[in-house]
Amino acid sequence: MLNYNSPAEIRRVLDALGLRLQKRWGQNFLINRGARRAIVSLVEPEERDTVWEIGPGLGTLTVLLLPEIRFLQVFEIDRGLIRFLNETFGDHKNFRIVAGDVMKTWKSCLDKQGPPDKIVGNLPYSSASALIGALAENRVAAKRMVFTVQRELAQRMTAEPGNKNYSSFTVLCQVAYRISERMKLKPGSFFPPPEVHSSVVVLQPNTEVIPDWSFFLRCTRALFRSRRKTMRNNLLAAGFTDSARLDRLFGELGIDPGVRSERLTPQELLRFSQRLKLDSEDL
Repeated sequence: MLNYNSPAEIRRVLDALGLRLQKRWGQNFLINRGARRAIVSLVEPEERDTVWEIGPGLGTLTVLLLPEIRFLQVFEIDRGLIRFLNETFGDHKNFRIVAGDVMKTWKSCLDKQGPPDKIVGNLPYSSASALIGALAENRVAAKRMVFTVQRELAQRMTAEPGNKNYSSFTVLCQVAYRISERMKLKPGSFFPPPEVHSSVVVLQPNTEVIPDWSFFLRCTRALFRSRRKTMRNNLLAAGFTDSARLDRLFGELGIDPGVRSERLTPQELLRFSQRLKLDSEDL
């Protein structure tokens, strides 16, 4: 079994496979033994669980997860790593590889199989926000999702109103999920070391029923269309309603028409969008 704590051995295996690491795929392998075990602990694997692992690489988390759960499905884009994973774990009947870009494959897996119990992954920095945003937009209801992401992305996901990192992405994530930052990882925890620091975040689904989720998504995008504009002006520019009806709605909700969206909490923006939807149905 590969020594996942040894950069020298990882380099030897990669050379034997004829693989060159692709920066665009965010191929940084977690070599910190304590961090790997802590991440698996955060997943809270149970014997009956079906788990998705995104970007398994050489299997640093895979090897710890497989004995603990019913079924593990991994998503990997690199053909050389897929070959290694098949050779290393292919004999396990509770193991399956989905080859290709996870952004192009996860939705069909969800449609065919339904949501897994847990999702875990050391996400490529270049695509982590797009993937998490897609999961949130589709309200994927895995019981726990544990992701290693760039520290700046974790700050965006957990930002509070008024913070420079607070955005429509923040609102989307916090309405769809309860989010907590649980670990911070230095570049030296990985091979090769990335140029940025990382964080491990845990996401759990919010179960609140939202009558028109698509309207909320459109409204949120409109509200943050221009950070310098007020809520009122952003909504008018997006053509959601007329100024008189909008001013009446602000008055009923006790919201200053001159406030910017970044000053309201995700729940306040959700309630606003729901009232705006009801008001729009009266047009």
